[in-house]
Amino acid sequence: MPRERASDKELGRLLTVEEAAEWLNTSPRFVRRLIFERRIAFLKLGRHVRITEHDLDSYVRNCRVNDL
Repeated sequence: MPRERASDKELGRLLTVEEAAEWLNTSPRFVRRLIFERRIAFLKLGRHVRITEHDLDSYVRNCRVNDL
């Protein structure tokens, strides 16, 4: 049984582009654009791109507009 490290708990679940798009209620193309423009943090695992739920939360919090 592999041991969990503290950093593993911080990462949380790793989502695919499609899962991240569903989480954000957007298209995968929009998520890929965010990645290309480096507007959202992501992990590159070989050819695969993964996004943590924590990074999605951070992105949404940073996009919030309070001055209306």
